[in-house]
Amino acid sequence: MMSGEDEAGERPLDKRPLEGRRVLVTRSPERSGPLTEALRLAGAVPLLLPLTAAERAPDQAALDDAFEALGAGTFEWLVVSSATTVLALKEKAAERAVELGDWLPAGTRVAAVGPASRKALEAAGIGVHFEPEQEHSAAGIVNGWPGGPAHVLLPQADIAAPALAQGLAAKGARVRTVVAYSTVNFPAEPARRLGAELDGTGTEGTAPALPLLTPAEAKAEIDDGALAAVVAASPSAVRRIGTTLAPLGSCRLVAIGPATGAEAEALGLVVAATAREATPEGLVAAVIRAVEAP
Repeated sequence: MMSGEDEAGERPLDKRPLEGRRVLVTRSPERSGPLTEALRLAGAVPLLLPLTAAERAPDQAALDDAFEALGAGTFEWLVVSSATTVLALKEKAAERAVELGDWLPAGTRVAAVGPASRKALEAAGIGVHFEPEQEHSAAGIVNGWPGGPAHVLLPQADIAAPALAQGLAAKGARVRTVVAYSTVNFPAEPARRLGAELDGTGTEGTAPALPLLTPAEAKAEIDDGALAAVVAASPSAVRRIGTTLAPLGSCRLVAIGPATGAEAEALGLVVAATAREATPEGLVAAVIRAVEAP
């Protein structure tokens, strides 16, 4: 038998690119499953440190009013800038004993900021009419905006930057913004946790069976040089990384997109790689680039 071949005469598979690398994922357990599985397939050892969570918006009356107007056909476009927004809208539909896809009038067009938002919308039975081809961000939506001076509903997080609303307004759109959910430090208050009423748990898919690190445990891993990379999936997560984990030492910071990367740099954190696509596969590719960089 030739050296390097197994008993079947086949060469062994190449070593996986992240073999044995410990990678910290900062999403909540219910949202981290696809990413941790993709990391495992690349050979990594994923660890969980949830940093942020979503709670229902404090002003439910304003959200209800906007949601009723959406169902009445007031808006020509619904612009969705996060998958969590879809969860908030699904709760509003569930309160009315309807499916979200049935609530939207047939003539309402829908824009999604990127793949995660699009998949969440499609899972809710809603077709997406526009998604930026290149930059999955507020700038990407604004730069490619096809709606002109349309009447737009923009539900978003309480901490959302005004850039998207301002950019669409500059394109002539009449934009109504409404807070769809609040971003809080993990864990969310159980009674206010977004999604808990939909399936009894608030989960979005199967939560991975991984232990949750505390910030102190994660910081100890960083200080010991045991972590190869930490993944920041939102600007709010990167802010918490800056306050709870920095300095990162040899641990490479990976950002999900330009907005998260810009927030990290504004905080003085070095971004080793930014995902070219805001998907689990795009994030894993960015982690590989980060750890392989000199």
